[in-house]
Amino acid sequence: MSIGTPAEVATAVPANVIYTAAVRVSGGRGGSARSLTGSLRVDLTRPAQRGPAAVGTDPEELFAAGYAACFDSALAIAARQVGAKPGPTTVTASVSLGQTEAGRYAIAVVLEVSAPECPQADLERAVALADQLCPYSNALRGNTPVTIQVDGHR
Repeated sequence: MSIGTPAEVATAVPANVIYTAAVRVSGGRGGSARSLTGSLRVDLTRPAQRGPAAVGTDPEELFAAGYAACFDSALAIAARQVGAKPGPTTVTASVSLGQTEAGRYAIAVVLEVSAPECPQADLERAVALADQLCPYSNALRGNTPVTIQVDGHR
């Protein structure tokens, strides 16, 4: 089964593919995920089953890890481009799972960007550019609410 015509699928894939990650999941949210390279092997847990005894992670944590890592890398590139010297940076992504008023499942994201050695205005410029560079931000823009909180040197 393919969703979309071949022309629609072709325009959805970047013209110059740099890398493709493939992960196979069995058992859905309560199953397991394995990358085809073998480098990722993780048991999955439903958010409702989270607790001190829970083993595994949930898809929202995996998405948060990917988004935070990608954004932090985009921030390093953006900082160089705007001439900012951010020093050590951290990006924390919080991904919330909920339901819309129409009853559909949806996510929302809060990114907390911290660079305590970087002047606030410089960090804000770099973060704005990073948001344009990051593939996760580009994929979510217009589809998912993303709030970015910026904490630099004041």
